[in-house]
Amino acid sequence: MKRILIVEDHAIVRMGIEFLITDMFSTVEVQQAATFSTALDILSRSAFDMVLLDINIPEGENNRMIQIIRKIQPVVKVLIFSGLEEEIYALHYLNAGANGYLSKGASEDDYKAAIMSVLNDGKYVSAKVQRLMVKNILDNKYISSNPLEDLSKRELEVMYLLAQGKWTKEIATILDLKETTISTYKSRIFEKMEVSNVIEMFRKLELYKTEEMEN
Repeated sequence: MKRILIVEDHAIVRMGIEFLITDMFSTVEVQQAATFSTALDILSRSAFDMVLLDINIPEGENNRMIQIIRKIQPVVKVLIFSGLEEEIYALHYLNAGANGYLSKGASEDDYKAAIMSVLNDGKYVSAKVQRLMVKNILDNKYISSNPLEDLSKRELEVMYLLAQGKWTKEIATILDLKETTISTYKSRIFEKMEVSNVIEMFRKLELYKTEEMEN
């Protein structure tokens, strides 16, 4: 009998996924956790075949959650499911050790395919992420690289000020530079981090800044 833990803070989402899982298997045990600490407590008491883990779970720690889970249960499968952009997060979480990454907006068939694939010792990513992985290989990009390492000292300064909600004019005043220069830095930052706006940049910064602090 398969044993699956759903780690998600929205009760309606947990209920929906549990209903889908129980419909897939004749015998299966499903448990739920609304916070990361609750999940760790459950994992410390019982063995599971798979954990369905939301990125934005309360008390969570971004990609470090996978490492923390595996310290308790080294062989458990981890399927990330999230409403955040696959293009920004999927490859990073796969590289951190996840067995799969599923968008919350995926179809019911995709949910079933992801769950079955991961449980059967496989990996799961969407066709969109597969194309991105191929593109990275063809472009000779290393998936594990931290984009913050590619930023110059000045670009890092501008990026952190943007993340604080500063406007281009404010940043120019703070750094004693022209607005056009700041705009140029901003464009370079977006290009190197592969984002299109400040919100995406902030999310990616949150994802990678722990690594930068540890290195």
